[in-house]
Order: sequence, then structure tokens, then C-alpha cells
Amino acid sequence: MDRAAFRWPQGGGVMVRAPLVNFRRFQITAPWPLLWTVTALFLLFRLVAAVVRLGVFAVRHWRAWPALALALVAVDVYRSHGWWPHLLITVVLTAAGGVWWWRGRDSFHRHVILRAVSVWRRLWVYRRQWHEVMSLCGLVKKYDGGEVVPQLLSVRCSYATDELVLRMPKGQNPEVWHKAARDLAYSFGTRHCRVFSTRRHPVPHRSGRIAWLLRLIDRVRFRDRPRHVWLVFIRRDPLTRIVAPLPVPARPDFTALPLGLREDLAVYCFRLLATHVLIGGATRMGKGSVIWSLLRALAAGIRSGLVRVWAIDPKGGMELAIGRPLFSRYVDDDWSRMADLLEDAVARMRARQQILRGKARVHTPTVDEPLIVVVIDEIAALLAYLPDSEIRTRITQALGLLLSQGAGLGVLVVAATQDPRKEVVSVRDLFPTRIALGLTERGHVDLLLGDGARERGALADQIPLSGKGVAYVLLDGQPEPARVRFSYLSDEVIRDLAATFPAPPETQPEPVVQPAAPKPRASTGNGRHTYRPSAPKQGAPLLPPSLLNALDLNTSNGSDPR
Repeated sequence: MDRAAFRWPQGGGVMVRAPLVNFRRFQITAPWPLLWTVTALFLLFRLVAAVVRLGVFAVRHWRAWPALALALVAVDVYRSHGWWPHLLITVVLTAAGGVWWWRGRDSFHRHVILRAVSVWRRLWVYRRQWHEVMSLCGLVKKYDGGEVVPQLLSVRCSYATDELVLRMPKGQNPEVWHKAARDLAYSFGTRHCRVFSTRRHPVPHRSGRIAWLLRLIDRVRFRDRPRHVWLVFIRRDPLTRIVAPLPVPARPDFTALPLGLREDLAVYCFRLLATHVLIGGATRMGKGSVIWSLLRALAAGIRSGLVRVWAIDPKGGMELAIGRPLFSRYVDDDWSRMADLLEDAVARMRARQQILRGKARVHTPTVDEPLIVVVIDEIAALLAYLPDSEIRTRITQALGLLLSQGAGLGVLVVAATQDPRKEVVSVRDLFPTRIALGLTERGHVDLLLGDGARERGALADQIPLSGKGVAYVLLDGQPEPARVRFSYLSDEVIRDLAATFPAPPETQPEPVVQPAAPKPRASTGNGRHTYRPSAPKQGAPLLPPSLLNALDLNTSNGSDPR
């Protein structure tokens, strides 16, 4: 006890006063008014915090307000009038829903059925077992003696997929979810799960009188949220069936060519403008489906002359010869002619450089200056397996120039290969766009699509033999690959396509390569040129013609000239 607690009175007795600080129990004595004031302020603060949380919860779940208001009105009507008004309203709504389904089935499915499916699957499939699945998949974080579980924000269902939006706990990144994608898929009763770290749908384009207000709202709705992750579960895989040939566009849009279907039943639109395409896949896995789907999307432009397709088939025409009328130039039996075709494409590219220099950075296809697409069915045969080293060098140099400079000039290369290794396809890194069909080895996926593509969901080595035409591609603005299936064109469809959309004959002359300028004479350094006679040709005589006429070369009888 502190000495300050004692006071010695005049009578010699000792009077003990309570200490200010009790060091034995580590307690601080305080007046009761101060204690009650602090307690009241603390409770008031907790009340304000609870009100704020309730307000945030109400704003975040604003879509539930109409349902809550409708439930309150239904209870009040039942207390006042009984259950007859509810029966009447149910009959009217059922009749209106039937008429809506009869007259506008697509909109009824989109606004009624799919929304009901979304609510049901969110509550019964995902919310009911969310904590269990997250814990077993190792996605729950431990902190301060408790658990931090990823927060499920929304569930949106389509005809084939479930799209979940969630907020990651602190200390996680999307790579963790990419690695756990297969575990999540099987845990929720599906076989495929796609993980996206960015928003899958672009910001809508607004127009009209209130477009400025909608743009302000979109800035908040579509702002960047790094901690949000989008999970897409494939509830019903639509890619197990063969995709029928898509309609031929009346005018090809080189930024959106329809080639097949995606997992969510949306049409896969391919961007061909200003890019080169490398198609990789094992034997009989659908490389021809990709090529013929692309040619079908370009068919109207081929017939009008807007697109010129130059085809090379090193396999002797086994794949591309059936559509010969679609090609402006075609080679399948001569290695030297294949090299000439590629060098002519380089010359055409050089000629366009002279025209577009200082005027445009990207070529715009026209009938006079069409888009040239060089299609090579098996590029490995030209770069690795060609026996003639001189022709192989010519082809490699021409392809290197086309791939490094031809994209912006409208001279594009679409090539297919079975082996995407660097030692086989030496120009692999010059292809900006790559498509991975069924591959034989696990490492080929990253070689074709880039490092980490398989961890992000591109399981091209697990595509079954029945999935011919199924591929993984990279969409614009998304680092995660998407799974698509290209349409299948039979031989009869290809023959009909070639007969309906034949390519016009080549009307443009082949570019003429200008001869090289003569080399200047060697100088001795004092301003004078030294004359150096050129070596005589082997086939020319050593004597001038006048001297040869004067000589009598009688070699018929074997005698020497006189």
C-alpha cells in the first residue's frame, strides 16, 4: 500500500484512506458518474454502428424491398379480407404469365424462370453448403482465433451456367481460386468451373437523354474491384454435342467472326483483324473445324474480293484441296512454289508499306487492297521436317517477316500444327492469337497458350477424343482462357460452300521486286577510283568476234587452228 494513503492525526491514532491505485488488483477507482457516462457513450456508439450496418445491409439488398413490401401487404389483406383476394390475384398472375410465355417465350424465360432458378440455386445449392465447401477446399482464412469465409455476393443462372460473384478474404489472390477450381466444381456437383479475376461483361454503351446519368451509375456499378472473383459453374455442358455450321454473314466483320459456341451458349466471335493465329492440336482433334469455320465466316468477303485466301497444304491437299475454289492461290505439291508464295506475300506487304507509310497504322480492307489471309495447314512440315535446307531457310525468313510486320498491313497468317514446341515451330512466339485443341501432353498447354494457362483453367490435355473441335482460347480483355467448340463442316457442306462463294481470279499484278542498285566503285582514299575488271563469264569466248572470224578454226578433222 502506498505511503500517501496514510495520514497521522494529532491524537496519535492512525486513519487509513482508500488508495488512488490498488496495485494488488490493478484496478483504478473512478467516480460513479464518470463510469455511467462512459458506459452510456459506449452503448450509444454501438447503437449507431448497428443502425449504420442495418442501413448498409438494406441498401445492399435493395432488390428484396419489393418482396418484403409485397409480403407485408399480403399479410394485411389476409387479416382484413381473408384468403379470397390472394386466390384471385394468383389466378390473374397465372393467366398473365401464360400469355407472356405464349407470346414472348424468350423474355419470360429470362425475366421469370432464370431469376427463380437463380434464387433457388443460391439458397439450396450454394448458400446451404458454402461454409463446408470453402473449408474443405482450403479457402477459409484463420485470423485472431476465428475464421474468415469468402462472402457470396450474387448468383446469376443461365441456361447452362451458374455465375457466382464473391469477395475474397484479405490475404488471398485469384491464383488460389484457379488452383482450387476443380475441387470447387466437384464439390458443388459439376465437372467444370471457370475462375475469372475480371468482370466478364463489358460496360454497356449508353445513349439517349439520360445517358449522362446512366454513365455515372455505371462508374459505380462497373468500377474495378480487385477483391471480387467470378466463378462460372457449367451446370449443363452444351459442348458435348456437335455444333452445326453457323450462317454465313452477308458482310464479314473482321472483329467478330462467328465460329462456334461458348460454354454459356453464346456465339463465339473471333477477332481476326490485325493478328496472326496459331492452331495447336493433336491428330484428329479438330484443326480442320477451326480452319473451315473461319473460311465459312469469310466466305462472303472471299466472293466479293474483299478477302484473298492463299492456301498452303504440305500434306498434299488432303485437307484443303476440297475447297479449292475458295482460294485465290493454292499450293500443295511443290516446296519451291510454297516458298515463292510466301515471298510473294512479303513483296505484297512491302508494297503496302510504301502506300500506308505516314497515313495509317492499321490496314483497312477494300476490294482494291483486300485482306490477304495465308492459311497453312501444317506449319511444322515447312519449318522442321522439310528436307531441302535452302527452301526451308527461305520459308523461315519469309514467315518471320510476315509474322513480325504483316498484321497491321493486312497480310495475316493462320497456321495449324500438331507439335507446338519451340524447336519445331521456331516462330511460335510471333503469333498473338493461339487456339489450343486437344493436346497429348500436359506441358504443351503452357507452350501454346502461355505460362500458367493450364493453372488458369485451360485443360486442353484432358479433352476426350469425342470432343473434336473443343478448344481453349483467350478472349479480349481476359487473362483466363475460355472453352469453346467450333462448328463442324462436312465434305458436302465444304463443296457447297466453295461452289457458292468462289474467289474471283487474281486481277492485281504480282509486285515486282526492284533490282538492286549497282555498287559504287572501290576508292583508293585519294578521291580517285580504281578500275577493277569483272571476271569474265564462263560461257563467253575469250577472243572478240572479229578475231574469231579471221582465224580459221578447222576443228572438224581434229587439226589444230593455224
